[in-house]
Amino acid sequence: MKKLIGFITATLGLSCIPAFAEETAVAAAPAISAGDTAWVLISAALVMLMTPALGFFYGGMVRKKNVLSVLMKAFITLAVISLQWVIIGYSLSFGEGGKFIGGFQHFMLNGVGQEGSNYASNIPGLAFMIFQAMFAIITPALIFGAFVERIKFSSFLLFTVLWSTFIYDPVCHWVWGKGGWLGAMGALDFAGGTVVHINAGIAALVTAIVIGKRKNTGTLGPIPHNMPFTVLGAGLLWFGWFGFNAGSALGANGLAANAFVVTNTAAAAAALTWAVIEWFYNGKPTVLGTVSGAVAGLVAITPASGFVDVTGAILIGIAVAAVCFVAVSIVKGIFKYDDSLDAFGVHGVGGMVGALLTGVFANPAVNALGTGTMFGNPKQFMIQLISVVATMAYSFVGTFIIFKLIDLTMGVRLKEKDENIGVDLSEHNERAYTLIE
Repeated sequence: MKKLIGFITATLGLSCIPAFAEETAVAAAPAISAGDTAWVLISAALVMLMTPALGFFYGGMVRKKNVLSVLMKAFITLAVISLQWVIIGYSLSFGEGGKFIGGFQHFMLNGVGQEGSNYASNIPGLAFMIFQAMFAIITPALIFGAFVERIKFSSFLLFTVLWSTFIYDPVCHWVWGKGGWLGAMGALDFAGGTVVHINAGIAALVTAIVIGKRKNTGTLGPIPHNMPFTVLGAGLLWFGWFGFNAGSALGANGLAANAFVVTNTAAAAAALTWAVIEWFYNGKPTVLGTVSGAVAGLVAITPASGFVDVTGAILIGIAVAAVCFVAVSIVKGIFKYDDSLDAFGVHGVGGMVGALLTGVFANPAVNALGTGTMFGNPKQFMIQLISVVATMAYSFVGTFIIFKLIDLTMGVRLKEKDENIGVDLSEHNERAYTLIE
């Protein structure tokens, strides 16, 4: 009897081992967080809103005969890059490749599913993918602010796809992809100051120079036809930017809260600073200047939002407003390039200021992954400088080649008569405003 009891006990004990091992394995597997997933998906929706908001922000600043063409560019970019991203863009950006570009293993989202990924185990891979898609969409949309009112729609479409594939995707991999060389070097870019704003801003400068100035703009230049549109767009951009920056924490956590707070703080500081500078410089503060300051502040805090405290945010906001005001109001006039809506002056210059000052004000008490010069790590500023210069150089040369090839093969500039008629009619056969008696 004793032997029988011992045999049964041993058998039962052994039978529990696989079950226990299975439970241990399940417990060890990283769990998907419902709260984090919800926050990232909401943030993706907020960032998606920023592209049509950009259409209104830009659209109010052009002449009324061209406003629909600006809105069209924003919406078609949303459509085209959504497809480019799921087909190949995500794989090139976040696939496992070398130091400079990802691989092809995620072509058509192969291997990207409902489980966590090696970028964020707490949310589904699909949630991370679609959040990053919204960054990929708005980046080329920022560029068209430099050449609106004079580019062929077909050339714009081709440029957008080629630029996203050969410029945005590699730079994204450099900074955020596994094995990317700038990320491995320690470059800090929490939400896209380098990847998005410097990258797009330099491209904007190149395209503005290559395509040439607008025609028949008058001695004072083009007059914004609808400032309320621009203010609406700026307000929606500010709103969406909370998803842009706080969503980059990839979780509903303290780091997201910090990013949210410093984003609002920097935008407020920059808007007020620009208004005050303009007041002293021109005698009156303007609505256009104030909202431009807010956008500049949002741009500059983007790379720093997960690394700085409110003191750093205020200083970044003040600094970027002053620097961008000089770039837009003085430097552009000296060099006489027609960056139509100051895509370079605000996004390019603002991105540089933000990226460099991240290396100064990054506070390890906010994020242990970033320590700036003010907290005992002067090397971080040099790393930031390298990342800025490398991105500028690559974007400048690559954009010039792409834009020039398109110009040589199919042309980028509208005919003068079509430009005079307006892009809305000549390219889309529509009018924004029709009076019916």
